[in-house]
Amino acid sequence: MNLIITLIINTTLSTIIVLIAFWLPQLYLYLEKSSPYECGFDPLGSARLPFSMKFFLIAITFLLFDLEIALLLPLPWAIQLPTPNTTLILAYCLIILLTAGLAYEWIQKGLEWTE
Repeated sequence: MNLIITLIINTTLSTIIVLIAFWLPQLYLYLEKSSPYECGFDPLGSARLPFSMKFFLIAITFLLFDLEIALLLPLPWAIQLPTPNTTLILAYCLIILLTAGLAYEWIQKGLEWTE
């Protein structure tokens, strides 16, 4: 019963906060706040600089492979579980899967910077 009450209260409060967050910005619309600012001068050009799509793809690939560190960091503690063999097999499967993904990116020339 306590769990249901907690879930209802949390859901209600979350919904109220989200609705307020969507409702408040519509009340106060200032065009000056949405314009780019360059030390008090009018902007000379666009505030958005174009960047290479290749850079974006390599950055996303880096983030995906960087998550492996977050997944493998608890491995020394997980080896102390009653079944360390299962833990090691799953860790090796993860490493093999990530290595296969890296090999695929390499073969598809996804890591080359030339445009």
